[in-house]
Amino acid sequence: MDWKAWHDAYDAPESWMARRLRAVQDRIRDALDAAPPGPLRVVSVCAGQGRDLIDVLADHPRRDDVRARLVELDPGNTAYARESARRAGLSRVDVVTGDASLTDHYLGLAPADLVLVCGVFGNIVDAGIERTVDTCTRLCRTGGTVVWTRNRHAPDRVPMVCDWFEERGFERLWLSGPDAGFGVGAHRFTGRPGELAPGQRMFDFVGYDVLEAARAGSRAAAS
Repeated sequence: MDWKAWHDAYDAPESWMARRLRAVQDRIRDALDAAPPGPLRVVSVCAGQGRDLIDVLADHPRRDDVRARLVELDPGNTAYARESARRAGLSRVDVVTGDASLTDHYLGLAPADLVLVCGVFGNIVDAGIERTVDTCTRLCRTGGTVVWTRNRHAPDRVPMVCDWFEERGFERLWLSGPDAGFGVGAHRFTGRPGELAPGQRMFDFVGYDVLEAARAGSRAAAS
């Protein structure tokens, strides 16, 4: 997969990806606007080119309060993100080229005020989604927000993702409608964060063929 080229669809304003990006950016603005005064910490899991956070921070009043870490495996995307942060004058945005599933990358910044898990849940199996949701109880501070995405292909996993967050002490703040063409959610953590252990893996990305086979099996079992 050429992930840098995949991001080109964001430049088509009416594409589903561009509309989803705007929904995510709105949730980021909401979280920053509602955050208490003082320093803010943000982590982004599988950050891609960082368009969601960097484009918001570029002109947000809280920009200088934010220390962020964006973790992304693809070096082309991290180069894009670093250059975007540099052009915006965001010297406290750290872009890491590495395996975003590993908890080691978030040590020292978690628990954070804002956790972004965008473009992840549609590329991993259900067990990985639940494990990642569970890890969010250690990535996110009390009162902090997790913004996440998931496609709404059949079988629709968005309700299940909401249930998993809410079973773990997250309060639903916002969820895109079922007819939006994508799933975007925002949940506030009301519990007490646990300690983030190093050396843990939240998920494994799997190929689209594996995901489609799993989806087909689920559809067959339901029929």
